[in-house]
Amino acid sequence: MAAEEISAAGDAAGLAALIARAAGQTNDGAKGLPPVERWNPPFCGDIDMEIKADGTWFYMGTPIGRAPLVRLFSTVLRKDDDGRTYLVTPVERVGIRIVDAPFVAVEMSVNERDGEPVLTFRTNVGDVVEAGPDHAIRFVIHGENAELKPYLHVRGRLEALVSRAVMYDLVELGEVRDVDGAEMFSVRSAGATFAIMPAADLKAWAK
Repeated sequence: MAAEEISAAGDAAGLAALIARAAGQTNDGAKGLPPVERWNPPFCGDIDMEIKADGTWFYMGTPIGRAPLVRLFSTVLRKDDDGRTYLVTPVERVGIRIVDAPFVAVEMSVNERDGEPVLTFRTNVGDVVEAGPDHAIRFVIHGENAELKPYLHVRGRLEALVSRAVMYDLVELGEVRDVDGAEMFSVRSAGATFAIMPAADLKAWAK
């Protein structure tokens, strides 16, 4: 499908219908996420769609208020090795803009399995992700104010920014542990340890 045909869809609902038809042909109606990593369609240009830092999706400058529509778009997102994020179907690949991360982790539950803590997150688009060896949490100290920003691997190259409220709950679970011979303030989940920062930096950051 050419870029001008995508533009001619008229609005986000029209584009979503195109995506739903294409994905449905490949999935044969089965439940679950479309296999976007296996698709290799041509690039058909960029569309005026943006995901803001708070997880709000915009199309042509207007927020997309329909949660099922946003969920549909989220299932066909793919970040490629060029660093850009696309909506991908079997027949087209279109570029969109991401301000920070495509998803936001808005809820966290803490459980225990075999004596180990297990952290499970829910994203703003309904994904439920258990942090662990296959879904790492990475921590970034950002900006002049040393803002702590955790990111959770969701799938492929896609991550969720952990919301500020959840981040505080996450940090409360932190403990000082030896990570590769260094004392690190860290959190654990499902047998994996995720370093937040050097233990020596913790007091300065807390100020």
